[in-house]
Amino acid sequence: MNTILPLIGRENELFSVDIDANENELKRIVSMSSFLVLGGAGSIGQAVTKEIFKRKPKKLHVVDISENNMVELVRDIRSSLGYLEGDFQTFALDIGSIEYDAFIASDGQYDYVLNLSALKHVRSEKDPFTLMRMIDVNIFNTEKTLRQSVAKEVKKYFCVSTDKAANPVNMMGASKRIMEMFLMRRSADINISTARFANVAFSDGSLLHGFDQRLKKQQPIVAPNDIKRYFVTPKESGELCLMSCIFGENRDIFFPKLSESLHLITFADIAVNYLKERGFEPFLCESEEEARQLAKTLPAKGQWPCLFTGSDTTGEKDFEEFFTEGETLDMTRFNNLGVIKNELVCDADLVNHFERSIKALKEKGLWDKQEIVELFFKMIPDFGHKETGKYLDGKM
Repeated sequence: MNTILPLIGRENELFSVDIDANENELKRIVSMSSFLVLGGAGSIGQAVTKEIFKRKPKKLHVVDISENNMVELVRDIRSSLGYLEGDFQTFALDIGSIEYDAFIASDGQYDYVLNLSALKHVRSEKDPFTLMRMIDVNIFNTEKTLRQSVAKEVKKYFCVSTDKAANPVNMMGASKRIMEMFLMRRSADINISTARFANVAFSDGSLLHGFDQRLKKQQPIVAPNDIKRYFVTPKESGELCLMSCIFGENRDIFFPKLSESLHLITFADIAVNYLKERGFEPFLCESEEEARQLAKTLPAKGQWPCLFTGSDTTGEKDFEEFFTEGETLDMTRFNNLGVIKNELVCDADLVNHFERSIKALKEKGLWDKQEIVELFFKMIPDFGHKETGKYLDGKM
């Protein structure tokens, strides 16, 4: 059994029935196709790359800005899956760069382009400069690679979204909702599909990944005790993306069905499960200072200092949702996958206004966060953003 599943309160893999039912067709399509995976060395990107690789594609090229993560991806694949007869190559490139443009110009012949690159952290909205980079990565790199895919006559473009794009309350989720608008605009020129899904358990930079780091460094574990989230494993994230890419019709958005098999759990409960699995009993502390001090002595006694508190930072959503009330759903095609069906509805003037406004801010050479927030509210009138003045970087 997947060792992550017990930590997130589950016994069974989420999409195994759907994968098994469609495996022959997945293998047939992948084995006769060529793929470009963008952001392929992140947690989701690596999972998607491995799902494609093990079905023996004709061509699989992977692009990511992180040279170190790319090295680990290749080592992981060679150590677990070995080799394939097709063309497998990795490229340490920034999607926004001229070098990437030259790479696409030199080849660019792919059946499927999968864009997994993203700034995914809610904390990225704390300052106007990181926020602008988030807009570039999540929206304008998507638009750029979409245009290139159209020009190269790519069969299908897949881009990962987020559950936080449904009725967004933070700038990250709103940026992905705006990205979906850009995708819909281009869907007149190329077949697109996407996926909204839950937190990927123990993905790079996540709070759960931080548990590993805290134990390695003998530091206390901190987690909110009032926020419940749905989690998928990295493997499940790869399966969801591949299913959407291969089987999604134009403008489809795939998501995990909410059911007993997708367990809702708090971060604090996962922390307790995690510590017990590693042989420690959690010791609940009253303050950061107490937790830091006890981290020096408690582990030797089989206990680990924990600080579980309520959440009060900007951008935290009270609950997770994968679709909104007005969206049309297909809940019958798959066992544990739901599909949002979209018509070609796009306010091109509004999307063009967003492009012009961001360009004007950049040309000005300096901007503040409020200017961007106001633009987001224009794009998403019911945007539920609330500024508390507190951010995750201000906590342990």
